[in-house]
This record gives sequence, C-alpha cells and structure tokens, in this order.
Amino acid sequence: MNFDFDVPQTRAGTDSEKWAKYAGRDILPLWVADMDFAAPPAVITALHARVAHGVFGYNQPTAQQTETLVNYLARQFAWTVAPEWIVWLPGLVSALNVVCRAVGEKDDAVFTATPIYPPFLSAPKHAERRLASVPLVQGKHRWEWDFDAVDAALEGSSTFESVSGKLFLLCHPHNPTGRAWQIDELTQLARLAEKHDLVICSDEIHNGLILSSPSHQHRVFATLGDDIAARTITLMAPSKTFNIPGLGCAFAVISDAALRRKFTTAMRGIVPHANALGMAATEAAYRACDDWQAALLDYLRGNARAVENAVAKISGLAMHPVEATYLAWIDAREFAQQRGIANPAQYFEAHGLGLSDGTAFGAPGFIRLNFGTRHALLDEALTRLAVACQ
Repeated sequence: MNFDFDVPQTRAGTDSEKWAKYAGRDILPLWVADMDFAAPPAVITALHARVAHGVFGYNQPTAQQTETLVNYLARQFAWTVAPEWIVWLPGLVSALNVVCRAVGEKDDAVFTATPIYPPFLSAPKHAERRLASVPLVQGKHRWEWDFDAVDAALEGSSTFESVSGKLFLLCHPHNPTGRAWQIDELTQLARLAEKHDLVICSDEIHNGLILSSPSHQHRVFATLGDDIAARTITLMAPSKTFNIPGLGCAFAVISDAALRRKFTTAMRGIVPHANALGMAATEAAYRACDDWQAALLDYLRGNARAVENAVAKISGLAMHPVEATYLAWIDAREFAQQRGIANPAQYFEAHGLGLSDGTAFGAPGFIRLNFGTRHALLDEALTRLAVACQ
C-alpha cells in the first residue's frame, strides 16, 4: 500500500497547539514534537469503529489490547513482557513526574544529562527532589556521553550525598540531540547504574523513529540483562511514531514487582487511566501499521538529509546527523555571536520560523527544528532559514 505524506493537512484554525501559537502571523511552526501528517489509515478506521459503538463509559484495557502490545514488543524488539508488568498511562510527562515521586525520598537526587527534554528538568523539582546533571559532549561526529564525568557525579558528590533512592532519568533515543544510543553506550550506562545502585527510568517514546539505517533496531534498555531489568522503569507510547499524542495513551513496563508497586502507589488518586479512544488507536497502531511506519521513516530520512544539507551551507550554524526522532538539534551559538544576537530562537521567529529555544533544554544558543512535516512546507522553512542567515 502506498502512503502519501505530501498531502496537505489543514491544522491552522483547528485545536492544534503547534499551529495556534502563531495564529495570524506568517510564522511556520516547527517547534513542539508532533508531526503534520494524518494518523495511519488503520488507526483512523479503528477510531471510527470505536466512535460508532456510541458508548463511552469508564474503560479498562481489554485482554486483546494487552495481547497486541505484548506481541508488538516481542516482534519489534525481541522483548518478552508479561502482561502484569504493564501499567497503562495517559501520557509520559505525567509518568516522569510519577517516577520522581515513586523513587526515593524528599531531597534525594535525580540524575540526568543535558541538553534534555524539559520535563526531565522540571519533574524532580515538582517531586521535591534535587536535580543533578552533567552535559553531553558535542563530539566530532555525534553527541556523546562523558562516562567519567557521569561516574564522578554519582560518586559521593555533594549533589548525590544521599545513599538511597537515587534515580537516573534516561532519554533513549535522545531528545533533542537525535542520538540513537549504541549497545556499547547503553552497556556502560548499565554498569554505572549497577555500580551506584540507581533506578533507571528509560523514556523510549521515540523508539519507532530510528533514522540512521533501516537495519538499525532500537535496543530496549531493560533487555540488557535481568539485573538491569529489575531496576528499570521503561516508558513508551505510540504517540510520536504514529502521530497520535492528542489521544493520551502510554504505558510503563516494570518487571520488578516491588518497583511496580511503588510506581502505582505514587499514581494513586492523581493519574487517570488512558482513555478509550487512545486505547483503540494504540491497539491498531501496534497491530496493523508496520508498513505505514516503514514508509514514514523513509520520508523522514529524506527530510533529515534536507535539513542537514541546508544547515551545512550556513556559516555559524552546525548540527550532527539525526539518528532518531524527527528533531534537528542546531548549534546557533557561533551565528548568534557573529551577529550579536542574544536569543537565536527569537531571531528566527522574527524571520518566520517558530523553533524551540534550547534554553528550555538546558542549552542556551541552540535551536530545535521539527522536520516532521511535508516536503513543501519544510522546503519553505529551509528557504526562510537561509534568508534569515544572509
């Protein structure tokens, strides 16, 4: 079956948060991480069928929905998951906040690496935890971990004085740098987690968006070994891959019963269940959309190359190839310094491009460009980028 991602989708004037931000202004929205593509046909068909049923009472996961998820994880990642390990959720941002409340005590530390998706930085504070971090390293060919710095940060530093309840928030694949972590990198992180007795929360929401190569498969962190699985909370959702974030359905996989109880206890009375339409869409996405996903990845690979080529031609801008996600992480610090610009995101917004400000990710001077859109709109955006930099 052929899928046409070039079909224009009218989002302006709808309930789109992405497009409403710049309503009435000639600014192309390439910021928040949702795509400008219709959901897969199988998902839309499933939603029509669920709406046609006409009854929308309190819902719970059906045996078929859970079985579909278990089969999907086995098929995609060779990951054998027991149904009781699954905790259904309305979204992953709430899950990050639940994790920070579930692990450890007040004033314990939560570790992550920057730049990072903003809720990683805010969730610990909401849970009255202390945030500890080290920066990723901008290597010659890609963003990399400084494992010695991570080890030092976890080794009895003032920010990690508590010996209990330590938590590591991992973004895998990584938002915003677009890294698809390799097995050797994941293995070193696993060793550090064991050495310092950390619980790992692995946010793997972009697992279906590996762009580096059609043969490159996402490796679930929890599959590195039984000991690692026992200390890992894996967070996933179909929302990014199948472009259904507005339907509010996600899940955690937690194999250790005691850790799972801590997580569900922290949810109690606060986190609602996933809604019926989201569950129906998730089942369809994981059961019948492999061909659509493959076509999407081919399309996004072309978009990624277009962005990389455009940025390479602009003095003062730099980026590494995007290995995963549909997000380009662009270093605009040199450009800003050359032009005396205090805030690159504001500068490009004034030139018709709505990009994410790196400051929110812990990296002032960077911008994030969402290329999950049709070729024609991306071409216009890249033309505006070049003109703005002339």
